[in-house]
Amino acid sequence: MNDRTALVTGANKGIGFHVARLLAAEGFLVHLGSRDAGRGARAVAEVGSGARLLVLDVTDPGSVERAAAAVDRLDVLVNNAGVQPVVGPPGETAVADFRRTYETDVFGVVAVTNAFLPALRRSAHPRVVNVSSGAASLTWSTHPNPQFAPGSPRSAAYRSAKAALNALTVLYAQELAADGVKVNALAPGARATDLVPGLAGRGGDPAEGARGAVRLALLPDDGPTGGFFSWDGTPVPW
Repeated sequence: MNDRTALVTGANKGIGFHVARLLAAEGFLVHLGSRDAGRGARAVAEVGSGARLLVLDVTDPGSVERAAAAVDRLDVLVNNAGVQPVVGPPGETAVADFRRTYETDVFGVVAVTNAFLPALRRSAHPRVVNVSSGAASLTWSTHPNPQFAPGSPRSAAYRSAKAALNALTVLYAQELAADGVKVNALAPGARATDLVPGLAGRGGDPAEGARGAVRLALLPDDGPTGGFFSWDGTPVPW
C-alpha cells in the first residue's frame, strides 16, 4: 500500500491532473480533487491505481468539510484549483469578477489549507504547494519582464489574486514552520490549459509545469519554505 498521501485540488485536468499523475508515479496515494464527480472519475481511471477520487469544490464550505473528514493523514497538499473568468484591466473588470476569482484562487486556498491542517500535522514531512503564477510577481509587473511590463495591466483579477496567494504562502510558512510544514508557491509557466484558452497551441506542456510542483512536494527537510519558485526551480522575485 502507498504510505505517502497527497491531495491535488482541481486535478481532473490541466496542470493539476499531471501533478496527480506524477505524484502517483512517485508512489503516493493521490486524492484527486474534482468538483465534478464524473470528470474526476475519468481522471482517476487515467492516472491508475495510485489515485482516489475526492469530490471537492474549494468554494463550497460543506464540500471542503466533507473532503477533510475523509482524509486522516496528508503528506502533500497541492492547492492547484484556480479560475480566470476575465482578462481585462482593473478599470474594466466588474467587482463581481474580482469576487469570483478570489473565491477560488484565494479564499478557496485558505478554506482547504485550514481544513486539512490537522491531517498535515500528522505527517512526518508535510508539504504545501500553492500554484501561483509569474503574473503575480510585482517585480515582473513593473520591470524587467516584458510580459508584465507597465502598460499591460490585463487579467487584473487573476494577477492580484495570485499576488494575494503569494502573501498567504509566506504567512502560512511562518505560522507552520514549528510544525515542520514547508509551504511554497510555484510559477508553473504559461501552459496550454483551459485556464487560458488563447494559449492553445502556443503554451508549454502542462506536464513540465507540473514537475515543478512535484519538486516542491518532495523537498527534503532542509529545503526552503516561504519561497516563490519557477517550474525549473529558479526563484521568482516577489
